[in-house]
Amino acid sequence: MLGHQQGGSFEDLDRLPEAPRHTELIDGALVFMLSPQRSWHGRLVTALTTTLMAQAPDGFEVEREMTIRLDARNRLEPDLLLTNLAYDPDRTWYDLEDVKLVVETVSPESAHRDRTVKLRKYAEAGTPHYWCIEDEGGAPVVHAPAGIFQRPVPFEISTDLDKLTPPRSS
Repeated sequence: MLGHQQGGSFEDLDRLPEAPRHTELIDGALVFMLSPQRSWHGRLVTALTTTLMAQAPDGFEVEREMTIRLDARNRLEPDLLLTNLAYDPDRTWYDLEDVKLVVETVSPESAHRDRTVKLRKYAEAGTPHYWCIEDEGGAPVVHAPAGIFQRPVPFEISTDLDKLTPPRSS
């Protein structure tokens, strides 16, 4: 049960052990990701995690599917995040101030939330950098919204996006 009559708070997610694995809090409402992920999505997230971990200087960590507390009524779960906090095996979420890069890999069922709702929430909260990665003809394309997130990423990231996923067979 959520702790507020107006909806839930970010702390409620840690007290819902029966909730599905990918559960977010958006404006106090629980949002569940129940549909299975496409293979393209999983491969891309794994390859990008490995790439970022290999390029991150000391003092940076890459996390998959960890929630970010934007405020008391919003705790979003991106596919990846980059932080400068040390690894903590018991951590279940991050404060936005400790997140340097947020990465969403757009799936058909999350497209509206990733492109509009989450984009707006992250921008309003002051997220340093947000990448939305889309499947365009089988190739990953990174969209970093211009005019909203002007700060550079905390270190140089170099990758060949075409090599993050196997080519589609004909």
